[in-house]
Amino acid sequence: MACTVWAAAQATQPDGGGVRPGTLQAQWMTGGPNCVEVPDWQVHAYNEDFYIFRQSGCVNYEKPFLYLLFGKDKALLEDTGAEPSDAARAVSDVIAKWLKAKGRTSITLIVTHSHSHGDHVAGDAGFRGLANATLVPLTVEGTSEFFGIEKWPEGMGHVDLGGRVLDVIPIPGHDKLSLAFYDRETGVLLTGDSLYPGRLYVRDFPAFVRSTERLVEFTRWKIVTHVLGTHIEEMATPYRDYPVGTKYQPEEHGLALSRGNLLELQEAVRGMKGTAVRMALRDFTVWPAK
Repeated sequence: MACTVWAAAQATQPDGGGVRPGTLQAQWMTGGPNCVEVPDWQVHAYNEDFYIFRQSGCVNYEKPFLYLLFGKDKALLEDTGAEPSDAARAVSDVIAKWLKAKGRTSITLIVTHSHSHGDHVAGDAGFRGLANATLVPLTVEGTSEFFGIEKWPEGMGHVDLGGRVLDVIPIPGHDKLSLAFYDRETGVLLTGDSLYPGRLYVRDFPAFVRSTERLVEFTRWKIVTHVLGTHIEEMATPYRDYPVGTKYQPEEHGLALSRGNLLELQEAVRGMKGTAVRMALRDFTVWPAK
């Protein structure tokens, strides 16, 4: 029976798995060495309907990533950047070019968040005045209602962008409002600050452990092409990171992790037996925080 389930849920041949492909940057701009020459935002098309934004370290050392996905009826933006953020301008420019390429005049935009921390919500104000834009409330209640999550955090929600469905999985622990988004079209799993190449700050350890377990279970029989978080703090050198506040990271880790890294995180937090401890792994560090 297990083999039957596996065959039904995973690719039977190394032919792309039936998901829509895309490409990632080999090297992202960070914050220098000459800030005069570095744009505030780097924009990369994963494919023609999926865009990745990175805010420059010259603007804010956090250098967060934002994600914009288009369906037939709606677009969804995850996060709005760190202070000072003019994400609305950068995102609107891409939306305008997308509309022109598609021969359209408008599309509804959903602005949501990986979690509620300041370096991911600073650009919210710029979207409030935009036509056709809706901001998902930064509350458990408002987020649950918007995505149809009946029971937080054990339940799961969805959003249909028009021929493109994203699963919405509550994963509190880093923040009480942390979310993961799984794009069924590309197999990309967006994990916010809960899993990325860097310091995974854990504020509620029991909740973080349970969230990791749920995310592992959710992805068990799904194709996961990339796990994409919202920062890079790790160096390309294993077990080493850049100090807090670093703007320029010329030899940083790649953006993408894998489901294997998720399993590694699960094993690490399980092994802590209920007490969070700092633990450096090859591609990220579990970092208890107040």
